[in-house]
Amino acid sequence: MQPEIERELIRKCRGGDARFYEPIVRAYEPQGLRVAMGMMGNADDARDALQDAFVKAFQSLGRFDTDRAFGPWFFQILRNQCRDLLRSGKARFRVEVVDDGIMEFRSDDDDGSFDRHFRRSDARRLLWQALERLPEDQREILVLKELEGFRYQEIASILDIPEGTVASRLFNARKGLKQVLDQMGVTYP
Repeated sequence: MQPEIERELIRKCRGGDARFYEPIVRAYEPQGLRVAMGMMGNADDARDALQDAFVKAFQSLGRFDTDRAFGPWFFQILRNQCRDLLRSGKARFRVEVVDDGIMEFRSDDDDGSFDRHFRRSDARRLLWQALERLPEDQREILVLKELEGFRYQEIASILDIPEGTVASRLFNARKGLKQVLDQMGVTYP
């Protein structure tokens, strides 16, 4: 969504017209669901966290600085909502359905063959099993960077940390993921 349009929608929401929040929700819902799925591990908890985050963001629009981008601010709220659910015990990271269509690896070279699909499905399953074994902070930074493709600056804003810290956390998370995959006996090129 273009920043000018986003700011105008937020201004109208602040003016009391909640119907202008729906385009914002629609714009951020797909990526928000993938981020929540990456942090929660299952679709039901991810959807709950996402819905709660949208409600909290709407209730906080009066405090939102429209000179900033809405996305990183919203994803910070979503991240906090996921972490709160996990800490409260109302949810725990668990992989129930790996191949439900929410989390897909991006591939420009997909030839559509069954063999390639099978390999990708198997890789996705192994990745989710490995992510389940990682500490929450490593899992979330991998989801933001490797699965969602956020830039360092965006990740820094979402996690409320300096960009240099993003680099070091990402390095440690990748190292942790490699160790888990090695422990699982996964071979890779």
